[in-house]
Amino acid sequence: MADRNRKSPTREELLRATEKTVPDVIAGGLKVIFSGINPGLYTAWAGHHFAHPANRFWQVLFASGFTDRRLRPEDERQLLNRGYGITNLVLRATATAAEIPADELRMGSKLLTEKIRRYEPRWLAVLGIGAYRTGFARPEAVIGQQQETIGLTRIWVLPNTSGLNANHTPERLTELFRKLRARSG
Repeated sequence: MADRNRKSPTREELLRATEKTVPDVIAGGLKVIFSGINPGLYTAWAGHHFAHPANRFWQVLFASGFTDRRLRPEDERQLLNRGYGITNLVLRATATAAEIPADELRMGSKLLTEKIRRYEPRWLAVLGIGAYRTGFARPEAVIGQQQETIGLTRIWVLPNTSGLNANHTPERLTELFRKLRARSG
């Protein structure tokens, strides 16, 4: 477990976080379950989803109206009271999502599909268009609502909120998250 008195992990601590997992924040009947691609090493070290300071998830979640204040990664379980949850397409931590082979993304999509069938949220929001295209075998997918569903659960694809994803500014991410917020209630 991370030393809470220190702000950042050592290189050795990050390397030891390789292959670790982060527990889901999930329950039945949620409005939206957000699925990251997989935990980064910093997130695995911290033990909380989207924990890296450069990740924009918590900032964008607040700015788009999903939460009434900016939560910290340590506050992640408070999402359940608001009707939201978090999981990952691939459970093991890596330094970057680019380290995950296509067959692992495909296997992850099968496991995620089983999880969604079990918990039955209204929406599954996958954060990462490339991972979604590969994992779910939807090479033509675009950002936004998808045609397919998982049972009664509708699927919405959003960009990856990682600070490594320079293709989308926080303002653009907020705009895209607001569209899902408007549809998800």
